Order: sequence, then C-alpha cells, then structure tokens
Amino acid sequence: MKKVIVIGSGILGASTAYQLAKMGADVLIVDRKDKGQATDAAAGIICPWLSQRRNQAWYQLAKAGARFYPGLIKELEREGEAETGYAQVGAISIHDDLEKIKRMGERAQLRKVDAPEIGEITQLNEKETHERFPLLIEDYHSVHISGAARVDGRALRDALLRSAQRNGAVLINGDARLQYQSNRITGVIVGDTSFSSDMVVVCAGAWANQLLQPLGIHFKVSFQKAQIMHLQVPDRQDTGTWPVVMPPSDQYLLSFDNQKIVMGATHENEMEGYDTRITAGGIQEILNKGLDIAPDLANSIFQEVRVGFRPFTPGFLPVIGAIPGWDGLITANGLGASGLTMGPFIGGQLAKMALGIALDINLNDYDIRKALDES
Repeated sequence: MKKVIVIGSGILGASTAYQLAKMGADVLIVDRKDKGQATDAAAGIICPWLSQRRNQAWYQLAKAGARFYPGLIKELEREGEAETGYAQVGAISIHDDLEKIKRMGERAQLRKVDAPEIGEITQLNEKETHERFPLLIEDYHSVHISGAARVDGRALRDALLRSAQRNGAVLINGDARLQYQSNRITGVIVGDTSFSSDMVVVCAGAWANQLLQPLGIHFKVSFQKAQIMHLQVPDRQDTGTWPVVMPPSDQYLLSFDNQKIVMGATHENEMEGYDTRITAGGIQEILNKGLDIAPDLANSIFQEVRVGFRPFTPGFLPVIGAIPGWDGLITANGLGASGLTMGPFIGGQLAKMALGIALDINLNDYDIRKALDES
C-alpha cells in the first residue's frame, strides 16, 4: 500500500485525500488550520460556461471541474454525507443591456456543444428574472443556465474529509516540515514526530512558498484577500432553490437553505501579509454593490463576514505537477477564484499522479515550472 501525505486540507487537499483513500492508499492529511484559508471562507458558483476569459487551458479545467461535480456528490451521498453544501439550482447572469444578454446566450449555446451538462439555456425578461430571485430590482434581463450550481466550500470540504477518514485516511493538525534525503522527499515532520511516505502532495494554497523554501525552492504564489458577507432574509422560506445571481460587476449573490444569502466578494490585492481583518471598507464595497442590484437586502439580518486568501500563480492559470529536481513531491496551486469549481477535479488528478495512474489532462498546459523562480 502506497503511503501518501497530503499537506493542506482545503478543497484541493481534501479532494486529493478522499480520492487517494478510495483508491486504497495509506493517507495522512496534515493541516495547520491557518486563519484565512480560501475554502473555509468561500461560497462557489459552478458555472464556467459564460466566462469571457480567452485562456482555453483555464476553461478546459473549469469545464472539467463542473462536469466532475454531480458524480462526486452522488459518491459522497452514498458514503452517507447529506450535507455537502452543493445544489444544482441554476444561475442567472443579469444585465440591463439586451444586446449583451443576447451575446451571452449565444456564447452559452456554442459551448453547450461539448458541454451538454450546461443544461437548458433560457433568456428571461425583467419580470421572469425577478421571479427567479425575488430580491432583485426589476431592471435586469438575464440568461438562465439550468446546469449551474452553488456550493458551500466549508461544508463540502468537511464532507470530503469525513469520507476520506471513513476510507482510512488519518487527519492531524500541525505544522508540517518536509523531510528529505539527497533529492528525495521522504516524509514530513510535525512537531517532534516524523512521518514517512512514498509521496508528499502539497496543497498549501497561499502558504505553499513557506513550505517549499527550506528546499531552496522559490514558489511564485501570490494571494488576493476576499471578504464575503453572510445574511439572513426573514420571511423567505424558499431561498434554498433560488439560482445563483451573476451581475455585470465582480460581485455575486448566492442563496442557501434556512433563509441564508451570501454576498461578495472583495478582490483585495494590495496588503501587508496575511491580513484577516474584517474591514469597514470591505463591508461597504460588498453592501454598495449588493444593495444596488438587490435593495431589499437592506432589511436582512447580518450574520458574519468570512475572510479568505485566493492563491494565484503567474498568468492566473493553475499549475499542476511534480517539482523538478525532487522525487516524491507533487503539487497544484493557483486555482484563484475558481478553486471550488476546479478543486475536486484537480484533486482527483493529483491522486492519480501520486499513484502513477494516467491523467485526464495534459500537464504541459499547467507546467509547474511557470511558478518556480529560475534564478
């Protein structure tokens, strides 16, 4: 039985560990529980098909991630996981410009050819759009995508970790340090305890460079702070079935069961270190943009603001693969704001890589060397 250590238990690490455990590996998960983990804060929109990003390598990963979800959720439900945080509620991409709505629908139809999981594509007028998400003002037309979904990152991560442990994985909390002989990674040290392995998978997100530095590796991962607000809307009993709202701005509205609305998020690039403070400016930005499209949310009940750090690698494209010059060490990083869309699928690829199984993607498109300092 191959021994694999996974460092980091966000969506990527939890997914990798779950797949490895299911494949029969001896799995140890180590997580430091740093504040600001992206998955712990995130609420995800699984709807990559409307994106205008031209990078095909990114789109192929995002599309594969969306396609991967329904099967994964069924597996977790068979494992006994009733609370995965995932629901295929559809999405409405809203705009007040009818020409842009038309082009959006055309783009979706073109992409449906090789992504039938997109489901039904429907153009909605102002009244129909408002009926789908009753808190919106009646100023917006929309394109409705029936195959889109939303997910609570924290809930899905926890379901994956429970299922990984049910399949034999062990989870410990602590600060892992890589252990090596010559150019081979032999395991990790956590506190005073050494754990040996055949392979170490680094899923440390925004903290990956710290972990790899003792090997003389400069891993170029930056991070963006996101503040995300959770609200409760009284007298609304059906919020769990409302679609995701994708406005023209960089904000979103997601609805969950129990009258919960998630609104966000900020995109903060200029900051000193891992700043997990909830700021007045961040709250103001979220409320200004959110209330502009859904003014009735002014009467909602404030619950909390979560803070997370989205990791980015050069070119804003994920990197995946083995660290050159080292045996027994693989990683993926740079999932950014698409972490919840791509994470479970990439975790499955990392698990296959760790066990020497053929992958479903071309690693040349996500070359790990792009995130390594060649100097």
